[in-house]
Amino acid sequence: MAKSLLSSLKVTARPESTKANPLVSRREKLLAKLDQQRKMALCYVNDEEYTAYREKWTKDPETGERTKVRVPKKIGPWYYKRNNCYFLEIRYANKPLELSKGMHAIEVGNKNNLLPTIDTVIEAVIAGELDEVLASNAKPVKTANK
Repeated sequence: MAKSLLSSLKVTARPESTKANPLVSRREKLLAKLDQQRKMALCYVNDEEYTAYREKWTKDPETGERTKVRVPKKIGPWYYKRNNCYFLEIRYANKPLELSKGMHAIEVGNKNNLLPTIDTVIEAVIAGELDEVLASNAKPVKTANK
């Protein structure tokens, strides 16, 4: 007897929605920003120019047709150099996260250590090590007063 077509597919449970769990959505947002910082640091280490883009709808004044164009986006690096040593701040909601009591920066050393340091932070976020910090840094939900 022939094998059915559906049995050749891998059937799995429905993945959890990120909107249902705010911690997962915060983690994904931070991972996206860390990936952007990693690309920026890679260009910085290789002495290349990095430009991030966002998509924007524009309307042609003559035809009235709307088209999507890529526009350069200004992004600030989370790493900086002080006293011949590089430091990395993990930022969320435009504020540096407090990684331990009173400590906001990670000492990187020289610029060649930027990429391995960012990769380590990405692995820590995936493992959920920054969940407490993300939850404490989150803005409280406003309730409507009736």
